[in-house]
Amino acid sequence: MDSELNVTYITLGGYVEVDKYGYLYFVIMLTAYILILCFNCTIVCLIWMHKNLHEPMYIFIAALLINSVLFSTSFYPKLLSDFLSEKQVISYSTCLFQLFMFYSLGGSEFMLLAVMAYDRYVSICKPLRYSSIMRKRTVTVLLALAWFVPACEVLIQLIPYASKKICNFTFKGIICNSTIVRLHCVESNVHNIYGLVVFVNVMILPVLFVVFTYIRLFIVAYHSSREVKRKATQTCLPHLIVLISFSCLGAYDVLLLRMETDFPKIIRFVMSLQIVIYHPLFNPIIYGLKMKEIYKHLRRLFVRTVYVLCCIFTAH
Repeated sequence: MDSELNVTYITLGGYVEVDKYGYLYFVIMLTAYILILCFNCTIVCLIWMHKNLHEPMYIFIAALLINSVLFSTSFYPKLLSDFLSEKQVISYSTCLFQLFMFYSLGGSEFMLLAVMAYDRYVSICKPLRYSSIMRKRTVTVLLALAWFVPACEVLIQLIPYASKKICNFTFKGIICNSTIVRLHCVESNVHNIYGLVVFVNVMILPVLFVVFTYIRLFIVAYHSSREVKRKATQTCLPHLIVLISFSCLGAYDVLLLRMETDFPKIIRFVMSLQIVIYHPLFNPIIYGLKMKEIYKHLRRLFVRTVYVLCCIFTAH
C-alpha cells in the first residue's frame, strides 16, 4: 500500500522467468499485438470500404473483430511494460479496469455470436422476410445491446469490489480475472451469487441460444436444396468454430475460480497467453479464410500489395 498516494499495488505472480526471457517475451508479444491490430483492422476496413459487404452478417463480423481489438488494447500496453520490468506490479484500480474489460468484452463476444446465429437463422430459414426483419435499425439495436448489457452487468458486480478490503497482495496471473476475489479478506455470498447470474446471462444463455438456433437451422437446411446446405455450411461453420474456441477459454476461466487446487504457474501462463494472443488472432484468420466474399477482397488486396512492393523494389 502506498500511503502517500493512497494506491494499493498488487504483485503479479503468474509470470515465468520474466527476468531471464523478458526481452524475448516483449518482442513476441509486441509482434502478436501488431499482427492482431493489422489482421483485425484490415478486415474491418475491407467491410467498411466495399458496398457488397454492407450486409448485417458482415457488419456483425466487423463488430466482433473490433471487439477483439478493444480486448487486446486493454491488456497489451501493461503486458509489454511488465516484460521489461524487474518487478511486475499493478494497482488495484487498474486491475479492476482490466477485470471490467475482460468480462464485459468477453460477454459481448458471446452476445455477438448469438446475434450472428440469429441473423443466419433468419437468412436461411426465412429468406423472404430477411430484409424486413434485419433492417438497419434492428442491426443497430442488436449491436448496442451486445455491448451495453454485458458492460452494465459486469460494472454492477465490480462497483462493490472498489471498497473491498484486501489481505493478499499477490495475484496468481498475468491479467486480472475472476480469481481476484481470492485477494479479498472476506468473500461475499451475495457477490458470488450475482457473479453466477452474470455468468449465466453473458455466456451460458448466448451459447445455448446459438446451439438451439443452429440445430434448427441445420434441420431446415438438411431438408432443403443443395444450395441452401452449401450456404448454411459456408456461413455458419466459422461462427461455430469461433464459439467452440472461445467457450473453451471461458470454461478454463470458470474452472480457475471454482477449483480449489491451484494450476501450475506454467499452465496459467500458457493459458493466459492463449487468451491474449490466440483468440484475437484466431477470429480474423477464420473469417478471412472461411467467408468467401471477405476472402476474395483479401486476395485482391494481397495481390495489389505484392505488385506495389515488386514495383518499388524493381525501381530501386
